[in-house]
Amino acid sequence: MIAANPDLLEAVRDRFAHVAVCPFEGPRVFFENAGGALRLKSVIETSAAHAGFPDNQGRDNAASKALMDMIAKGKSDMRLFFNAGDAGAVFVGESGTEVLFRLIRTAALAAPAGGVMLGSTLEHPASFSAMTRWSEVTGRPLVRVAHDDATGTVEPEAYREALTPDVRVVSIIHTSPVTGMAVDVPAIAKLVRAVAPNALIIVDGIQHASHGAVDVLACDADGYAVSPYKMFSRHGYGVGWASARLTAAAKEQIVGGPTDAWELGTRDSGSYATFSDVVAYLDWLGGEVSEATDPRARIEAAAEAIADQEAALLEVMLHGAGNISGLVDLPGVTLVGGPRIAGREGVVSLKLEAMASSDLVQHLQQRGIRVHIRKNDHYSGNVLGPLGMDDCVRVSVSHYNTVAEVRQFLTAMQEAAAPPV
Repeated sequence: MIAANPDLLEAVRDRFAHVAVCPFEGPRVFFENAGGALRLKSVIETSAAHAGFPDNQGRDNAASKALMDMIAKGKSDMRLFFNAGDAGAVFVGESGTEVLFRLIRTAALAAPAGGVMLGSTLEHPASFSAMTRWSEVTGRPLVRVAHDDATGTVEPEAYREALTPDVRVVSIIHTSPVTGMAVDVPAIAKLVRAVAPNALIIVDGIQHASHGAVDVLACDADGYAVSPYKMFSRHGYGVGWASARLTAAAKEQIVGGPTDAWELGTRDSGSYATFSDVVAYLDWLGGEVSEATDPRARIEAAAEAIADQEAALLEVMLHGAGNISGLVDLPGVTLVGGPRIAGREGVVSLKLEAMASSDLVQHLQQRGIRVHIRKNDHYSGNVLGPLGMDDCVRVSVSHYNTVAEVRQFLTAMQEAAAPPV
């Protein structure tokens, strides 16, 4: 575990910008990672460099060739991250949401006419909105599997009950950004393949990608989308993987261009290069926590270490440490998805009886702790509405956070839960 090695934790934190100090507000604990992780310093440096390069791709000069080499490396690193090998295609889009829309649109239009599209009530509006739009355009019913309010996830068995041979497109969220609970994507995909083997499966990995390994082959997916700004890179692009059969489907392309192309126009070479920075960081971390020499094995080792570190932080946050009570023992705290740590990826959403959520966000901010309110709206209403909640406070950790930061948060929560009379 990263926390068991203070030198390693310090080295990890040193690789991120603004890890302990907000550039606008001063010292603070950053527990808003689900809204966008801290940026690697290498990503900032790479972004600045590429913003200044005047040359275009595909020209006969050294600068252009250098950019093309960086793009090729970025795509190779994307394949390594997705564990895609030579299968399918990787591409850069406008954002993770746009990538999901494109994957789902392509799948809906490529699938045989008729049938149904299948998703769940746990999904982020990015995938749900795309599924809604393209079910309407293609004249297919959209069936939504109900998630479990008590556990904050959707079990494979829930999908089993909804599966029929005429399912054409299936969307699966890997981890909920509201409950923080992961979904067993390989198990769901296995059920889908047994009943509707030709269904196209699209996975929203946006919340999961910074908390655990991504393996599109193990997921048996046809499409997978991530948002790099949530996995230590920057805003301004999304990354997708598409299977060979989805890549072969008709889609928006330049007439006469390569038939396997997903990207439209000239993408920012810095997108590929900053994704390489993320993969290089994971490779470094995997080498620090394991004896692995194979790059993919090091990425998987890094993912395991990240998951272990975050689980340890969540254990303290929920159950306390020493003389500090955890959220489970604080009066008036309601936890979205319950207190379970197994399957929880970096997020604890809560409601406090003694203080309005908006006031709690400000209370914590005044004590140097950054969190975020989630409201019963088009972004989080699918989870909060059935629970009868108007809002909640989302606290989200990453592996560079510390037990001391969690204790600072719990101390502030104790003050909020028992305000002075």
